[in-house]
Amino acid sequence: MTDVDRLFRTYNAQLVRYLTRRLGDSDLAEEVAQETFVRAMRQDAITNERAWLFAVATNLLRDAARRQERERKHLTLLAAESRDSSEDADVEAELSVERLRQSAAARRALGALGDRDRSALLMKEEGLSYPEIAEALDLSPGSVGTTLARARRRLVEAYEELEGKGERNDAAS
Repeated sequence: MTDVDRLFRTYNAQLVRYLTRRLGDSDLAEEVAQETFVRAMRQDAITNERAWLFAVATNLLRDAARRQERERKHLTLLAAESRDSSEDADVEAELSVERLRQSAAARRALGALGDRDRSALLMKEEGLSYPEIAEALDLSPGSVGTTLARARRRLVEAYEELEGKGERNDAAS
């Protein structure tokens, strides 16, 4: 088994989960993970494998996020056209709608965070240690705890703000 095979077997599942959470698209996450491992094959030496892989993947996300935003805008236009032409479509069950709304609010709240905060939270969720997160995000190891605490607080604030807007919009309806 080659070194890249070992890296892949060891870190692919974690990396794909992280990327899926960041992107909201498992197919795109697989593509970015694959590109990360391609870059690992080209690398002569990697000192901290997991931190290096997550750092490269995070950097690749910036490009992928730009592409995804362009695609999202296109899909939004198509969805609006579809809604206009099919106004009589069935409405989903109320519980499903509520879950979708909450899930969307959570994704928007996560998206509202700065790149570093969002990455730190998702890397921690994937089980990366503070030193690995520090290396992947180019932070000092001592600042990771502060970064995570601040990111959690901002996530809760963003979610509560979105939930508050949802309640105000529901009341206005």
